[in-house]
Amino acid sequence: MIIDDLKQFDRYVGMNPLFNAVADFLGHVDLLSLPTGITPIQGDDLFINVQEAPVKTRSEARFETHRRMIDIQIPLTGDEEHGWCPAHLLPEAAYNAETDMTLHDPAAPQTPEDIATTYYTLRRGQFAIYFPSDGHAPAVTPTGLRKAIIKVKA
Repeated sequence: MIIDDLKQFDRYVGMNPLFNAVADFLGHVDLLSLPTGITPIQGDDLFINVQEAPVKTRSEARFETHRRMIDIQIPLTGDEEHGWCPAHLLPEAAYNAETDMTLHDPAAPQTPEDIATTYYTLRRGQFAIYFPSDGHAPAVTPTGLRKAIIKVKA
């Protein structure tokens, strides 16, 4: 997991062959002007999903993991709290290959607060990168917010 300011994304371009395209995209696109939903950047290997995240508490947040994709999460209209945990510590759950997502039940065997090793606030103008080894419970927010998730082939 990496947390940093968006203006610093260029520091990470060497970590994945597609991160250079992410940096170029971030440098040329107004994220707030993107429509809700998926906008392709480079086919199925690199795209952005803009969402309206509803009000959610820590206990309602579900940890998720991905096998094929890296998440770059970016809050657009406010702050959001995220839970983080090494993926191998999360309870077993079914993997959905179509969505490349495992949603882990927050009530089994423990609550998200018991599982997460870290909770932090991701602020507007920042990003978090989650690799397949990172379990994450994003979009904990008392007000809801608009956010972007850039999906990058791992």
